[in-house]
Amino acid sequence: MEGTMGQYSNPEGGMYLVESPDDVWKLTVKNEEKLSFMTQTTLSVDDTSDVIDALRKRFPKIVGPRKDDICYATTNRQEAVRALAEQAEVVLVVGSKNSSNSNRLAELAQRMGKRAFLIDDAKDIQEEWVKEVKCVGVTAGASAPDILVQNVVARLQQLGGGE
Repeated sequence: MEGTMGQYSNPEGGMYLVESPDDVWKLTVKNEEKLSFMTQTTLSVDDTSDVIDALRKRFPKIVGPRKDDICYATTNRQEAVRALAEQAEVVLVVGSKNSSNSNRLAELAQRMGKRAFLIDDAKDIQEEWVKEVKCVGVTAGASAPDILVQNVVARLQQLGGGE
């Protein structure tokens, strides 16, 4: 958003960064009749939907991309984490702390009541996280190489995990 906001130059309009439904109600816009929005494709589907709902409620004439505009890979990963979190006691998300996508996956598992940890690689796994746990779920952010996931699985097996 920062890059986009930095490149926008229209003295007749304005660009506003909205990060939550509360932000929507604090907005002061130049023209409520002529508004549009876009979203960051790696955001949580749930969080994005809440913001869009608030925008549409406050500004009925606002236009924006289709609801399915969030990246398919992001949506699919979030749905997979939901399914994984239903079965796992602990969820490990392999990905960078700087990755919006990876952070959203860990947050989603936590919102589902699971202990979830964002890790860069296998060496970050703390034995107490998985000790006496019957099912550990492993997933990865979009940019995490497969080898990192394989290393995490291998480390879990070393710690006494099954498959």
